[in-house]
Amino acid sequence: MSLHESGEDYLEAILMLREKNGSVRSIDVVQHLGYSKPSISRAMSILRTNGYITMESDGRLLLTTEGEAVARSVYERHQFLSHWLVQLGVSPETAARDACRIEHHISPETFDCLKRYVGEV
Repeated sequence: MSLHESGEDYLEAILMLREKNGSVRSIDVVQHLGYSKPSISRAMSILRTNGYITMESDGRLLLTTEGEAVARSVYERHQFLSHWLVQLGVSPETAARDACRIEHHISPETFDCLKRYVGEV
C-alpha cells in the first residue's frame, strides 16, 4: 500500500524516537510532531490496519518489517538531503524543512544518482 507524506512522517518519527528512547508510545509521537492526540490516534490506527506498525498491550508502538523499511528509507533521504543542503550553504533550519518536503517526492533513481554524484565530488 502506498503511503501519504504524513504516514511516512509518522513512521520516520517512530523510528527516530525508538532509536533515541528505546521504545515509543503514541504520546511520544504527539509530543515529537506537535499534532493532537486524536490525529495521532487515527494515524496509528491507519498504519496498524495497513500493516506498518503493531501496538503492544502496554501501548508500545512497533514497526513491522515493512514499516521499518519505509521509515529507514525516509530517514536516510531526510538525513542525506539535510546534510547536503547545509553543505551548499543553506541554514540548518531551512535545510531540515526543505529536506522534509523533498524526501517524499524524490524518485529512487534521482536519489541514487544524487548520492553517487555527491560521493564523487
